[in-house]
Amino acid sequence: MTRSPLPIVASILAFLLTPLTAEAHRVWLLPSSTVLSGQDPWVTVDAAVSNDLFVFEHRPMRLDSLAVLGPKGEPIAVQNQATGQFRSTFDVQLKARGTYKIAIAGSGYSARYKLKGETRRWRGTKAELGAAIPSGAENVTLAKFHNRTEVFVTSGAPTPNALKPTGRGLEMKPITHPNDLFAGEPAVFQFLNDGKPAAGLDVEVVPGGIRYRNQLKAMKMTTDAEGRITVTWTEAGMYWIGASVRDDTRDADGAVSRSRYSVTLEVLPQ
Repeated sequence: MTRSPLPIVASILAFLLTPLTAEAHRVWLLPSSTVLSGQDPWVTVDAAVSNDLFVFEHRPMRLDSLAVLGPKGEPIAVQNQATGQFRSTFDVQLKARGTYKIAIAGSGYSARYKLKGETRRWRGTKAELGAAIPSGAENVTLAKFHNRTEVFVTSGAPTPNALKPTGRGLEMKPITHPNDLFAGEPAVFQFLNDGKPAAGLDVEVVPGGIRYRNQLKAMKMTTDAEGRITVTWTEAGMYWIGASVRDDTRDADGAVSRSRYSVTLEVLPQ
């Protein structure tokens, strides 16, 4: 039985237009390990959207825009991709020593409107925008979006090439290497929006294991004039960092701008 794409599109749009708050679903990548050694290291990555961090209980992430960069910034093949009811998963073989960037990133336009009293939604590219909204549509809301979810893994010693930002949308530029994090030590990260420092950006830092404690333990931070935050890790474990920006100034197409970013980091014990 063929599934209609409309429910999937609707859920994607709802996610894209929902602000990053403590109550919202979070999107994340979870690697089997972030620091590896040995002659033939592999990493398995889960990709999902959930209320409880790193728990499979809502829906999978789609892998259409998955990309991996190797230690020299070169594209790396992904193997064994699969998508189930609550998560997607894939494997990456780390053939070369150094740091890899694993990311799911996408950009485009989304619209919501009413036609003959019925609410409809659309998502696509700018090239498709002209024919996307039918004549007679009312209450049209148009947004251009850029969303990025990342994780970094290192085989052997950390290297810097894969850490370079793309200059598109909201991104994190690690000042402290993301695979060199230890409990009790400070780490510095810079946030950029379209390649420029994102000053005054609200950032949320949440340790994993939400399901097994009564308090979220989220750290609410705001970037400085250079777009930087300093995080001192309270304990070892996996952490999720997320932020979003919105600009309600309409462009030539009448679209507002939305961008979101999230990353999973592993903090090691001293």
